[in-house]
Amino acid sequence: MSNMRADEALRQVKTDAKGGTCSMVIFGGSGDLTRRKILPALFNSAKEGILPEHFTVIGCGKPLMSVEEYRKIVSEALLNFAKAEKADQNVLRHFIENVFYVGGGFEEDALYTQLDELIQSNCKARTCSDNRIYYLSTPPSVFPIITHQLAQHGMSRVEGTNYWRRIIIEKPFGRDLQSARELNAEIAKAFEEWQVYRIDHYLGKETVQNVMAFRFANGIFEPLWNRNYIDHIQITAAESLGVEDRGGYYEEAGALRDMIQNHVLQVMTLVAMEPPSTFDANAVRDERVKVMRAIRPIKEDEADKYFVRGQYAAGVVHNEMVSGYRQEAKVNPESATETFVAAKLFVDNWRWAGVPFYLRTGKRMPRRDSEIAIFFKRTPHMMFTHAATDEVAPNVLVLQIQPDESITMSFEAKVPGPDMNLKSVNMHFAYQEAFNAEIAEAYQRLILDCMRGDATLFMRKDMVEVAWWLVMPILQRWYKNKPKNFPNYPAGTWGPLESELLLTNDGRKWRT
Repeated sequence: MSNMRADEALRQVKTDAKGGTCSMVIFGGSGDLTRRKILPALFNSAKEGILPEHFTVIGCGKPLMSVEEYRKIVSEALLNFAKAEKADQNVLRHFIENVFYVGGGFEEDALYTQLDELIQSNCKARTCSDNRIYYLSTPPSVFPIITHQLAQHGMSRVEGTNYWRRIIIEKPFGRDLQSARELNAEIAKAFEEWQVYRIDHYLGKETVQNVMAFRFANGIFEPLWNRNYIDHIQITAAESLGVEDRGGYYEEAGALRDMIQNHVLQVMTLVAMEPPSTFDANAVRDERVKVMRAIRPIKEDEADKYFVRGQYAAGVVHNEMVSGYRQEAKVNPESATETFVAAKLFVDNWRWAGVPFYLRTGKRMPRRDSEIAIFFKRTPHMMFTHAATDEVAPNVLVLQIQPDESITMSFEAKVPGPDMNLKSVNMHFAYQEAFNAEIAEAYQRLILDCMRGDATLFMRKDMVEVAWWLVMPILQRWYKNKPKNFPNYPAGTWGPLESELLLTNDGRKWRT
């Protein structure tokens, strides 16, 4: 389908705020992600009355179980992760009544035959449209199997515009550039690109979305959003937790693959992108991918100059002693996997030439803290005799992504008294205080967007491949040169010394 036809389809479905009747098939329907995130997200939408009429959930998986057994699993998940006991019980009962299950191996033809028959039967009984979302909440290794089977059974593409098929794919989208290209090629055999929604839950967070609103709906900041006024930008995604029960997965991934290649780079593109001509999925994603293509490539032999890796040792977090990464379950006692990454990147275009973007992410940091910090240039001359220019703090705009969604602007003000003494003060905006409303969880927002056919906050295949292309030299360098000093930072600290030097060598420091 051409971009023009895809855009026309998007505009058509956006006319219905609820996105139209549809069935969501969750492959991996009894898995951890489904129970913790997907089902609670759907139920919260049901509580708010924004799910489409006759919305149906169909779990799919290898365990063979009855519909009643699956509904019990769903009920327990909603009680544990969506506070369903506090909800209107009629809403809960109606939601559960619209849950079904089909069991079997993902490679088995019978699974798809039974699934298709169930969906069509439900549609006839309710006289509703046969719109479908397939959610792949499974290990990436079975993505090609599922998409191939959906295509073989005529369940992926449709002729005409009376109903639609969409597919949501969880990360990781491959583990390197080659595997990402192969995965995209396999998906393309079954689905057209406009049908594919590669989900990155980070982009569903309110503050991340608000970057665009803040920049492009306010006339005061956008004229300053460039190399003439901004000194540098810091993006932090810190977690106080360790790898918990994900040691096996993390050994294969590491922080560079798990966070930098997707979440953090995507946030960076929203900060650095040019204003799109319209707030349309393709227009917005075009500008984001332009930023990624403008990021200065790091050569393999330069990796150590621009990237720092770390691994946490035992330490103290929130006044509790915690073990090091190598002592975690399912982790190699001599593991060389990084749990921390810091990087310095440049966007080589007219707007950002010479402005460094400092990125960092890590496990077992002092606190959970994800934010974007925009450091403006200092005033060129300080006229007040009691303060030198380099002693006055720069103006900093901080967009807090989690845990407390907020925006803070620091500026200098005079301290009351006879002398001209200056002090940094803050203007602060908090989402919850301003709107007096519970902020929707990221998965809820993104799933609703998929129902509406709005792909603005989802990854396009070219974005995935460019992101992998950017980090491949770093991955290759680290693969060939194992770290000799791991672990190199205690749990409960902000990472290894080399991370601090990345900024202090430039005359800057991390915001703490």
